[in-house]
Amino acid sequence: MAPDLPVRRLHPRAVVPVRAHPGDAGLDLTAIASCDLPPGGRAAVRTGLAVAVPDGHAGLVVPRSGLARRHGVTVANAPGLIDAGYRGELLVLLVNLGDAPHHVAAGDRIAQLVLVPVALAEPVVVDDLPPSDGRGEGGFGSTGG
Repeated sequence: MAPDLPVRRLHPRAVVPVRAHPGDAGLDLTAIASCDLPPGGRAAVRTGLAVAVPDGHAGLVVPRSGLARRHGVTVANAPGLIDAGYRGELLVLLVNLGDAPHHVAAGDRIAQLVLVPVALAEPVVVDDLPPSDGRGEGGFGSTGG
């Protein structure tokens, strides 16, 4: 069973996140104030919400694909990370990668929040790493991609 996500409204216009369709992974996050994003511009857009991400989970703020496809507007630090202990307002860092200015209106859906379980591994210093599947130290396109 999925854990509850306690949500606190910090502003009267704040919209409690909802899924667009049953079974969707993302909960839509909504702007409470308008802003203008020129091409290349960035803004920290307020949601007016605070959440209590359950222990053992993280909240990932991810772009809305339609906003990115139609306007080139995406989440600048995608995914934005919300740790379980954070209780401040959720801000969405938007960037306009498109060629035209984009207006974000109060009430616009601007990103999605996805809860994921996390493994809270503790770093352990070792002299040698365990062997891998053969990849070794190859990275950054070493597999031909």
